[in-house]
Amino acid sequence: MQQRPLGRSGRTVSAIGLGTWQLGADWGQVSEVDAMAVLEASVAHGVTLFDTADVYGDGRSETLIGRFLAAHPGHGITVATKMGRRVEQRAENYTPENFRAWTDRSRRNLGVDTLDLVQLHCPPTEVIESDAVFDALDALVADGAIAAYGVSVETCAQALAALTRPHLTNLQIIVNPFRLKPLDEVLPAAAGSGVAVFARVPLASGLLSGRYTASTTFAADDHRSFNRHGEAFDRGETFSGVDFETGLRAARELAEVLPEGVSLPEATLAWVATRRGVTSVIPGARSVAQAVANADAAARLDDAALLAAFDAAVQDVYDRLLRADIHPHW
Repeated sequence: MQQRPLGRSGRTVSAIGLGTWQLGADWGQVSEVDAMAVLEASVAHGVTLFDTADVYGDGRSETLIGRFLAAHPGHGITVATKMGRRVEQRAENYTPENFRAWTDRSRRNLGVDTLDLVQLHCPPTEVIESDAVFDALDALVADGAIAAYGVSVETCAQALAALTRPHLTNLQIIVNPFRLKPLDEVLPAAAGSGVAVFARVPLASGLLSGRYTASTTFAADDHRSFNRHGEAFDRGETFSGVDFETGLRAARELAEVLPEGVSLPEATLAWVATRRGVTSVIPGARSVAQAVANADAAARLDDAALLAAFDAAVQDVYDRLLRADIHPHW
């Protein structure tokens, strides 16, 4: 597994990490035993980055990771958590007092004195534009509560605003074959600024798994059932904002260009991880099999011929089926 610099933090993280939203909530139920097995399998296959949030299962994801860390001293894992979604999304809620309370809670959940990396969790644009917010984050670093901070964003405009912050360590944004706009300006700007990029939702909520059909259904407590039109949060987080039927067609076309023995998810993860400016791609996993398959996609990172052919297909499919609906929104 390739290990890459985490911005200017002095740390390195794996080219393919693990997103742990699935271990908290909104993807159907995952037992504690299964969650711990996913963490174990990921690390065994070279993953050194766990991405979580205080709101995933109202702390369940963080707490499970904390138990895992305690059982694996000398683990070498970087845990990136997020804060800000446990309150109404208004700029006035992003205060030093709330930051302190939220980070103290995450420190308890994870069982650590200093959080490795804290990201503002898709905050309102006004928050990203506020000098006072970043002064408060700098104070948390100075106090030793957090080692570094970043911002997770919904839109490219927000990403570019965040990249103006001099002490920003990382930026988290959706990047996948159905979401190409970050390749235009955001990824080059991040690379030029020395800011790490975590590419989330790389498989478009499973649409790029190649396993779904028009008859596929999801549990009632799965966001792929209840947030297809943005009923609970930004609709871009569910299937990357792509219409389900259109996404199925696009995924089929991408799968058809792959040689025998190469799955759509592994090609997709390798493609995302090799976009210039991407530090780590953070797919989720609900099972050991998914965790292992995600990590093993790193074996395709050096397959230049495969990735070039796949990139050509991605550009074609995006331009024909998705660009008009997706590019203007995020």
